[in-house]
Amino acid sequence: MTGNILLAAALAAAARDWHVFPLVPGGKVPAIKAWEQRATTDPERIERCWSFRPYNIGIACGPSGLVVIDQDVPKGPGDTPPARWALPGIADGHDVLAALCEEHGQPYPDGTFTNASPGGSTHLYFRASRGVGLRNTRGDQGLGWKVDTRAGGGQVVAAGSTTPKGAYRTVNDAPVADLPVWLIPLLLPTPLPPQKPVTAPLRAHDRRTAYLKSAVERQLAAVTGAKDHHNDALYLSAVALGQLVAGGELAEAEVTSWLLGAAAQVAHAPAKAARTIASGLRAGSRRPRMVAA
Repeated sequence: MTGNILLAAALAAAARDWHVFPLVPGGKVPAIKAWEQRATTDPERIERCWSFRPYNIGIACGPSGLVVIDQDVPKGPGDTPPARWALPGIADGHDVLAALCEEHGQPYPDGTFTNASPGGSTHLYFRASRGVGLRNTRGDQGLGWKVDTRAGGGQVVAAGSTTPKGAYRTVNDAPVADLPVWLIPLLLPTPLPPQKPVTAPLRAHDRRTAYLKSAVERQLAAVTGAKDHHNDALYLSAVALGQLVAGGELAEAEVTSWLLGAAAQVAHAPAKAARTIASGLRAGSRRPRMVAA
């Protein structure tokens, strides 16, 4: 019976032209790789998939043309608002969004399709504005404490899905409204600083050093020039330079520093960048490479 309910819910979401994909049964994690690319509205594919297992239902926001505002609630006594939102009456994401609306002289956008999670958060669904490439935001990097957004590259759990806490349900079955225009500037990523020419601090006094300089600069440019998938580009460049480190041609500390600088130019989180670089250097060390004299 559960499988029939989930299949019906997946088909209902697809009928709204929302691209769905399977989540692990009882959870929120995608059950497939490349879920954003494989999400579908095809009823036959959906029936085959959800007839196989009682998957929960994910909605890929980008292909569905959705921006979903997730108003969350605190996770415990220590989950308190930062100074910006430590104000009377601010207890959760709903309060933060309401306060943000008041600051901008705008009405609270509650007249749109809305789901509720079993954990207490609410999801406001909006139509994405054409030509505006919004991505996910989190907390104060976007609208504020306990207010996340899901857009390109993001997913939400559809109504009908269940977790050990309970079921996701629709609390306002209204038509999906357009994303309020005044929110768009608040959701756009902060512009990156002007890109600096990527140069390796190696003085090319001979052909060997010139080769190394060119190799380093090529890999740094691959990181700063990546349009997306920055972490993948960073990893591949770390692997390539890690081979030269293992061959004794470059110093690991210097390579790490250069790659961290390149990652910073594309706003890559420093801690994540450091982990990726270390992993890439380890992989590259398995195939040492030296430059012929």
